[in-house]
Amino acid sequence: IHWGDEMGLRSDHQSGRSYSKRGRTPVIAGTGRRFGCSMISTITNRGTLRFMVFQKRFTQAVLLAFLRRLRRSVKGKVFLIVDGHPVHHGNRVQRWLATPAHRMALYFLPGYSPEWNPDELLNQDVKSHAGRQRPKEQVHMMRSLRGYLRSTQKKPAQVRRYFHEEHVACAA
Repeated sequence: IHWGDEMGLRSDHQSGRSYSKRGRTPVIAGTGRRFGCSMISTITNRGTLRFMVFQKRFTQAVLLAFLRRLRRSVKGKVFLIVDGHPVHHGNRVQRWLATPAHRMALYFLPGYSPEWNPDELLNQDVKSHAGRQRPKEQVHMMRSLRGYLRSTQKKPAQVRRYFHEEHVACAA
């Protein structure tokens, strides 16, 4: 059973604290250009993390590319629990899932219930920790994001802890 979600990151996102002299407003230097990237990920209560970082919009083609990668990396049938994003309900995705050879099924969370998805905790973790330094270019942003996700992938105990939160305990 995999829990999935997608999210976008922007170069002007500010996380953490900033400091300045007393009575002065903190100023964070930036390039003046905005850019971003997106990611899609799945986690399991056994500590498995699968992800894909991409530049373009989240479309059915992007989702299908991720599902194909996920399918190759998992033995047996995949039960993927996702939110109600329109891409998840798309015709191309539903036709691909209907093929028995893919051994994958999508299940949808009720509307407006992100607190039930443990993968949202990964998203929060990524936004809090992966973007500590403001990137100057999109390439640096994507490299930093991939690096953080790869290091998290190597720590199954950390991924399992997302399932220990009170509001997602039913997923464990």
